[in-house]
Amino acid sequence: MDSSTLAQLVSPDGQKLLGLIPPYEEKQVLSLTARLREAGYSPELVAAALTQSRLRVKGEEKFGEFANNMVFTAAGLEQATRLSVAALHAQRLREANSHHVIDLGCGIGADSLAFSGLGLRVTAIEQDPETAIAATANLHPFPEAAVIEADGRSVNLHGFGADAVWLDPARRTASGQRLKDPEEWQPKLSQALKLAHEFPAAGIKVAPGIAYEYLPEHAHVQWVSVNRELVEAVIWTGTAATTPGRSAVILKDGETITFEAEYGPPNVPIRAIKPRKLGPYLYEPDPAIIRAGGIERLADQLDLAPVSHGIAYLTGERVQSNLLSAFRVREVLPMDAKAVKKVLQRESIGQLEIKKRGTDVTPDDFRRKLGLKKRKGEAAVLILTPVAGRHRAILATRES
Repeated sequence: MDSSTLAQLVSPDGQKLLGLIPPYEEKQVLSLTARLREAGYSPELVAAALTQSRLRVKGEEKFGEFANNMVFTAAGLEQATRLSVAALHAQRLREANSHHVIDLGCGIGADSLAFSGLGLRVTAIEQDPETAIAATANLHPFPEAAVIEADGRSVNLHGFGADAVWLDPARRTASGQRLKDPEEWQPKLSQALKLAHEFPAAGIKVAPGIAYEYLPEHAHVQWVSVNRELVEAVIWTGTAATTPGRSAVILKDGETITFEAEYGPPNVPIRAIKPRKLGPYLYEPDPAIIRAGGIERLADQLDLAPVSHGIAYLTGERVQSNLLSAFRVREVLPMDAKAVKKVLQRESIGQLEIKKRGTDVTPDDFRRKLGLKKRKGEAAVLILTPVAGRHRAILATRES
């Protein structure tokens, strides 16, 4: 779909066409296409409308019912911030006393929607013509949100009178390959940080796996997870960085939990924790806590310890916490497929989840070696990990 076709789709006639299309079902595409073309709509516009219908269904995962009235591009939807996470960004800027934010490289406008929804004035800048059209349509309900189609590097950003800036550097190549080096992002992380420091408050969305060495000393860096899935990290500067450090925000089942992992410069390395003998329970902290370097603080709070040096699985007695997943240890086995298979058969295990840390063995490869067949039976979890420095397969039952 090109920008001219998308422009037709967001016009009144295009919106009327979208209103004629039921929720996307692949089996109805051919018959629906024929009917719409017989009604006089061009093949290009019909194809664009059906694509939009499919993207709206897919967009419900990130935007809920709002997706039914939004305009998407395929790449824009994939890269867009979930609405629940964008709301966190908006709230932090509100708490930093920001009033006008520049969303540089706004994509389809996901973060700008959240900024506008909390009463911030928004200037959204997007270089790609097609994506800018989508952002303009999505922000139409907010008259104080303006979308500018331009290369942000050629715009006088200080001319807008904004007191905050939000940046989401492009972290993939044109072919979709992830760029691990922050200095290969567009803009480079060093350039984004320089720009951020020119505004009273700023947030820079970065890859969750970013090395601590790239984090600025006086920033606050926050990792966010949604239902145990790590989705992003953000470098906050200026008044949006209330105190330097690292933290985790956990969104799960409608609840928002903030965990302070490290106070002080966020670029300090994680401190090593002494392991402990495997106890009756094994725990996996939320991935946002792991990436924020909060294992030591969490282990200290709950009287837990790692199962081996440098491993994020913790062990100890039974504890209740929504900051981690709990597994009751049933049996500790050598990391040998034949030995494990015998025990699974003996225990009548029919459903097996396989997890791993600290080993090159992949769950899919190990599952193939087990030769498991679909059958009724008890559910269990197999955890492949070093225990006291030796590779083990822990058969366990998930309790949370």
